[in-house]
Amino acid sequence: MYLEPPFDASEAPGRGEDFALAERFGHIAGGAGEAFSRNTERAVRSDLAIFARWCGERGLRGLPAEPGTVAAFVDAMAEQRAPATVRRYVASIAAAHRALGLEKVLKSPPVRLALKRMHRKKGRRQEQAHGLTWPLRQRLMAATGDRLIDDRNRALLAVAYDTMLRRAELVSLQVPDLLEEIGGDATLLVRRSKTDSEGQGEIVWVGWDSLRLVRTWLGGGGVEGGPLFRSVGKGGRVGDRLHPCQVPRIFKAMARAAGLPEAVVEGLSGHSTRVGAAQDMVAAGLELPAILQAGRWKSTAMVNRYGQRLLAQRGAAAQLARLQDRE
Repeated sequence: MYLEPPFDASEAPGRGEDFALAERFGHIAGGAGEAFSRNTERAVRSDLAIFARWCGERGLRGLPAEPGTVAAFVDAMAEQRAPATVRRYVASIAAAHRALGLEKVLKSPPVRLALKRMHRKKGRRQEQAHGLTWPLRQRLMAATGDRLIDDRNRALLAVAYDTMLRRAELVSLQVPDLLEEIGGDATLLVRRSKTDSEGQGEIVWVGWDSLRLVRTWLGGGGVEGGPLFRSVGKGGRVGDRLHPCQVPRIFKAMARAAGLPEAVVEGLSGHSTRVGAAQDMVAAGLELPAILQAGRWKSTAMVNRYGQRLLAQRGAAAQLARLQDRE
């Protein structure tokens, strides 16, 4: 997720308490005793900073905002941002208002109509990360070298594919969270995730081949505890835990080394292993409940989206054509 630098309310024309939305939300979140995750708070504050700057440049009040103000903001942002980004902005503005008991503002007809105008003009379909499927995974693996950073990258990619973890979840893994099982494979404890903000913890599976790669990385880097995946500097110096933004950069670098087309490289993201593994599961004909469990999804929406081309090939129209024995 792109995050703008922290907004300085003093830079906004007509500055005042109403324009320091990001800071006000920070106080709200802080007073909530960590009810918001760090990623959520950081994202909301960044989005509110954008809204605050936009309001400040026009001399408009940001909190509480008039429905017409939010609707005009949606119209303006729809000209330069993707619909999914604009919806996220609105969700962040709603979070700030909801925290102050002002949620009705975002449910008003002007705001709903502004979002509808945007969707009619630009559609709701989101850009999807390029799936890092098994063949691509193998191609990236084969193109790596024998340096310590290559050991780390192979282990990172293998675990990301097996576990289908999001990038923030991946870099939060700790060495003690890895438990080798009798059968030669392993399990990982995911202490906190996007769908488990209260930290009940979830167990994910790691294959025996991936476990071997992890052992090689840990042994070569002398990593015995703390973060499972760490930065590797010049001369193979092992540093602190990876930042989430490093995950897609690593995948892209591996893809370039493998000689993949630039269009494919640019389509990779921290979600690519999650998308690719889901596509492979659909292609293998695995049952939907098992796929939902592996990806920790609560609904079929994302699985259907990731595998929609494969599912279309198995749909009634495709089945009928095969039964008709078309030439």
